[in-house]
Amino acid sequence: MSPVSLTPYALKRLSTRELLALFKTLEAPAIAEMNGEFAACMLRYPSRLRFVLDHLGAYNPVTGYWQCKAFRPASADEGRGYNGFRHRGRIVQRSPMLTLNAASRYDGRPAYQLVYRAYHSACGNIHMVDEIRRVAPGVYLGIGTWGFTAAQRWIPRPFLLTGPDAPYRGDIGKPRRGFRLAAEIPALQGLPI
Repeated sequence: MSPVSLTPYALKRLSTRELLALFKTLEAPAIAEMNGEFAACMLRYPSRLRFVLDHLGAYNPVTGYWQCKAFRPASADEGRGYNGFRHRGRIVQRSPMLTLNAASRYDGRPAYQLVYRAYHSACGNIHMVDEIRRVAPGVYLGIGTWGFTAAQRWIPRPFLLTGPDAPYRGDIGKPRRGFRLAAEIPALQGLPI
């Protein structure tokens, strides 16, 4: 399948292995391109157990149901963002992030990266970093990672973004004192990819 023929529906049918192979063929969007709220959903995970556990975190009646990721360019090189959850009839912003283009942990080529550790949040506490590349205009494939060890941070958790379909609501989050970007992105640590 060529990226042009990959609709959101077609992406939802691909395995994690197929999604990761596709991801390696795609290009990173520019910082300026990622501006607004993008509808989000999880795609196929490498194992059923991982999917169930992450699904409970993203779609939970107590904390809300994951709806979107949102971004705004802050400069030519970096941006800000958050995740949006539907909770009690409204969108609640959570999980602030720093955004930038950096070398992917999967192939060393540029990917739009969401680094949660820059701000205080549960996602930051577990070292979550998402990588995003463009499938087609308005359609983006993301590979989420999190963990406390290098091995845990290589497990791909694919997701789909479409949009933008709403404006950015505003920055949230308190910066994490002592945050080091290089500690979150392997290429910035000089580690082999």
